[in-house]
Amino acid sequence: MPNSSVKDERQYQALRREGASKEKAARISNASANSSRSSTGRKGGAAGSYEDRSKKELYDKAKQVGIDGRSSMSKQELIRALRNH
Repeated sequence: MPNSSVKDERQYQALRREGASKEKAARISNASANSSRSSTGRKGGAAGSYEDRSKKELYDKAKQVGIDGRSSMSKQELIRALRNH
């Protein structure tokens, strides 16, 4: 029996079969009906390691987040400051 508050009944039923609660299945299926299905429920991508970035990239990121004293910092100090910000 279709649930009138669910916008994507097929996805709702699939989520229920996978063990999702009624509320969670309805929330996810309704969200995907309102947006791009490929992006619904996905977690953010992995950011690259600070060690893999150049000093200039680290400096620019430190400037973006407002770290004071960044102009006199070494690459390792920038990494430490960004991680602790």
